[in-house]
Amino acid sequence: MPRSRLSSSFSTPAVDVVIDTGNPVVNVAVDGFIKIGAVAATKAAAEDAYHATKSGNMSFHKLEHSFKKMCKEGAYWGTAAGLYAGIEYGAVKVRGTRDWKNAMIGGAMTGLVISAASSHDKDKVIMDAITGGAIATAAEFLNYLT
Repeated sequence: MPRSRLSSSFSTPAVDVVIDTGNPVVNVAVDGFIKIGAVAATKAAAEDAYHATKSGNMSFHKLEHSFKKMCKEGAYWGTAAGLYAGIEYGAVKVRGTRDWKNAMIGGAMTGLVISAASSHDKDKVIMDAITGGAIATAAEFLNYLT
């Protein structure tokens, strides 16, 4: 029985913004901040555009609110990504190897720092650190599959 196979590939656009601060860890953190912050700001803009289209009205006040939301979301997610990228890069340099443990360290430390900045409940901070490490480790394992 003849079989056919459809083969295709998707390529992602290359976005390379290079900001040289003189420190490789800071370079990686700034790169993560810019890239993920831009994605988060775009997400917020798309959500607000959808709501404006759905409701059928747009005002200067809504536009201003949308811009503030874009900045807030971009800064929050950019900070989280920059922190994660910097910690993971630092773990690679300190440990001298690139493996899933660096992702776990980066995710756990990022979850810990972000949670500690917004919550004073010690149990929540520890649970967020565990969650951050688990998510980062799972993402790293998924990268190994492809």
